[in-house]
Amino acid sequence: MRLFKGIFGKVDQLLTGRRPVDDELFDELEELLIQADLSIHTTTKLVDSLRDTARKERLRESDEIKDHLKALLVQILTEGDGHGIKVPTEAPAVYLFVGVNGVGKTTTIAKLAYRFKSQGKRVLLSAADTFRAAAIDQLEIWANRLGVEIIKHQPGADPGAVVFDSIQAAIARKADVVIVDTAGRLHTKANLMEELKKVGRIVQKALGRDADETLLVLDATTGQNAVTQAREFMNIVPLTGIALAKIDGTAKGGIVVTIKDELGLPIKLAGSGEQPEDLEDFSPQAFVEALFE
Repeated sequence: MRLFKGIFGKVDQLLTGRRPVDDELFDELEELLIQADLSIHTTTKLVDSLRDTARKERLRESDEIKDHLKALLVQILTEGDGHGIKVPTEAPAVYLFVGVNGVGKTTTIAKLAYRFKSQGKRVLLSAADTFRAAAIDQLEIWANRLGVEIIKHQPGADPGAVVFDSIQAAIARKADVVIVDTAGRLHTKANLMEELKKVGRIVQKALGRDADETLLVLDATTGQNAVTQAREFMNIVPLTGIALAKIDGTAKGGIVVTIKDELGLPIKLAGSGEQPEDLEDFSPQAFVEALFE
């Protein structure tokens, strides 16, 4: 996992070596974790747990604290089930992507399309972000580049109609996967969020079941604002997980832990770079190790 070296490097330095375990160490650790974009809630939970463990197990050196911190971070990121994107079992599988403009949604869609095509699956893209002509054009460029099919309507068309036609086309053409790009709507615009609800109902009508995944794309570089976005979308759409874009672009990284801890949604995909192959299944263990490298 290509990651960053930033604030967590300072955490690593703080806990490396034979520094004594005392209140000063925990105070400095708490400050660094907050600087690394962990929320106060998550930070407090971690530090309180570490203090308790240090007391019960009579830990004396900072290296021991680091091992326990890494274990706690992995525990938060792996809690619950649903990790890893669902593998298509019933054709056509439908993957619905939501998220605000500029987070890397279209690029993430393209990367997933590349993955499925590389596995020999027939992929169809659905250009349901009809509010911006540029969004349709961008998705079409990716479709041509990857050699996959795309269903699109004119700018301003009903997004639900695009989704319905896409699923019908996938059934007729025996496509394996439909990946839907929804409008990059601002999470403060209630009317546009209502459009997302409608799209979900259309999928149910056309497919006879819910989408296999409804993934929220978040920009890892936006910090606490990503949590705010996620809360808004969770109130509207039955999200199944998070796809983190630009994970190599943040110098903090703690936001990833906070998203999982406060929202309870599994992080399923991690994107870095601009190439089609730059998308990985999110690995909590690999992520935490990379934080401390």
